[in-house]
Amino acid sequence: MRTRVAAALAAVVLLAGCNDADTSAGAPEPSPSIRTLTPIALPPPPPPTGKLRADMRQSSRDAAAGRMEVWIDNDTAHQIRPRRIVYSDPRFRTPLRGTRLRPIPSQSERGFPIYLPPRPACDQASGRGRVQVVLGGRPMVVRVQDPTDVAGRYASSRCLELAIAKVADLRWSDAVPWDGQEGSDSTLTLVVTPTGAAGPALTLDTVSGTPVLSPVGTDVWRPDVTVHGKDGPQRIELPLKPTRCDAHAFAESGGATAFIVGLHLGGRPGRITLRMSTEGAANALAYAKSSCGDLREVTE
Repeated sequence: MRTRVAAALAAVVLLAGCNDADTSAGAPEPSPSIRTLTPIALPPPPPPTGKLRADMRQSSRDAAAGRMEVWIDNDTAHQIRPRRIVYSDPRFRTPLRGTRLRPIPSQSERGFPIYLPPRPACDQASGRGRVQVVLGGRPMVVRVQDPTDVAGRYASSRCLELAIAKVADLRWSDAVPWDGQEGSDSTLTLVVTPTGAAGPALTLDTVSGTPVLSPVGTDVWRPDVTVHGKDGPQRIELPLKPTRCDAHAFAESGGATAFIVGLHLGGRPGRITLRMSTEGAANALAYAKSSCGDLREVTE
């Protein structure tokens, strides 16, 4: 037994010696990829400019809540604590107060919601906004960058809605009928109620679907209906189906029941977003989920 153990140990020693010999005989060195690398220090951030900057943004949730957000970038060396934020723009009749006031750390930015007024200054076709930030008793006025024209797009769209309202009231029916069968279609109903007043003709050209609700058999609905203020009420039925049947679509369904209507008013083209009521939206989403059955998970 001891002889066999001694022989085994001798073999291990010989093998180790062979490995050392291979290395000394010019075996390749380890790959450079496994060597320890010394990290390179990143350059320090640029020093603060001592200025405030502002820009306007709007998420889908902001749009659904009837607001936009002015983002204040504090590029100073100290935290600031706004006591009042007021946005002014010639396209709105009065200055608009910023909400959810809170401190802004040095070289950081924070967004402050501004609720949009129901009646913009529709006689003011263009303009540029500025924001007054009050720190203690000291106001600072900053020009607001608006690269996507959030304020202008809202004012234009809302003024078009007000002009349409002089011809007819447009709304979605809260009822979304369904036969209870998985995979079956439903109906979205646009209710048109003319005002009875004389005015320009209103032509409803198209209605676009959403990430959750879509037209049946076509890319967009095409009602192609012309309405005058003295016409009688109409109900325009649009065949409806779920757009997608995955959980992600419903989880991100902030604009699921906000439909873009393409139209002409007095011969001039325009688009508005027509949202369902809270009750109608709940009925439409309940139909889509039930028609889909089990919502699948999408991993890609």
